Amino acid sequence: MAGLPSKARAVIIGGGVSGCSVAYHLAKLGWTDIVLLERKQLTCGTTWHAAGLIGQLRASQNMTRLAKYSADLYVRLEAETGVATGMRQVGSITVALTEERKHEIYRQASLARAFDVDVREISPSEVKEMYPHLNVSDVVGAVHLPLDGQCDPANIAMALAKGARQRGAKIVEGVKVAAVHQKDGRVTGVSWARGEEQGTIEADVVVNCAGMWARELGQMSGVTIPLHACEHFYLVTEPIPGLSRLPVLRGPGE
Repeated sequence: MAGLPSKARAVIIGGGVSGCSVAYHLAKLGWTDIVLLERKQLTCGTTWHAAGLIGQLRASQNMTRLAKYSADLYVRLEAETGVATGMRQVGSITVALTEERKHEIYRQASLARAFDVDVREISPSEVKEMYPHLNVSDVVGAVHLPLDGQCDPANIAMALAKGARQRGAKIVEGVKVAAVHQKDGRVTGVSWARGEEQGTIEADVVVNCAGMWARELGQMSGVTIPLHACEHFYLVTEPIPGLSRLPVLRGPGE
């Protein structure tokens, strides 16, 4: 296939937000010999169905740092690439309905503050002021993160892809990875197919970003990835006056 190299430093499999992010960040590190292969179109899988909620409250140090970095990146990504990301920092509120849950989210808030995340504990009456439609009679505590928000997941991925391309990465759609090759316990490359065309790319690194197909892809190399698809539910309405700028509301585990 014209345009696909026979060798690359890294081959990334999957053109969702994860794959595009890996390509973007490797390119920022100076890796120019990068190929991303997407079997259909960028963002057509799991990313297209994502809710696009940006939250920085996490249970561990590493996840907190990653969440804050991602939120900061998405704010500047539109200016950097010229691709509209739909990023709106409407903030978020996480509510607790039990004392146990309150202690948990307060601990997460303390951890977040240690990494310069803007977060504060708020009372049920403050929740009501910020979210007038919510019944707070059983809310025992909450935290507010004013710089959380919402984005367009597909456009975030497109912006990351453009940023990667600008730094020399090659992104190719409509190409399926048919096999992952190994030698002496190491991955050495991939075989690809597009219609009747076939080929091989030797690679130092192969990155599995296949989303809900990642488990199936891992099995090609004898690797069991603890991942499975699950259902999520959305309620879609016509525009409701007064709801457009409300914070994202979370009630973990309730």
